[in-house]
Amino acid sequence: MARDIIIKPVLSEKADKLSTKSSKYTFVVDRKANKLEIQKALAKLFPSVTILDVNTAVIPGKVKTRNTRSGMSKGRVSGYKKAIVTLASGDELDLFGSEA
Repeated sequence: MARDIIIKPVLSEKADKLSTKSSKYTFVVDRKANKLEIQKALAKLFPSVTILDVNTAVIPGKVKTRNTRSGMSKGRVSGYKKAIVTLASGDELDLFGSEA
């Protein structure tokens, strides 16, 4: 159930800066999930951390074009919903499962 709500972490420079500076982690989540469901799913996946806040944003899809041999090809990238989760100070998530 929790894996159905939390799809994957966002791996970008901005998300990495947020996680290192202010304990905020970004995830791609199910479009139908609300903030409470996201918080419960993360608490189930990472029981050792304290979740303070969940902010969500729906990112709209974009139209992309590329040039091919047969001409221009137009397509659409689907939109998604992302959640920015604030953890208590001192808490951090091990997203990559690195062994210490």
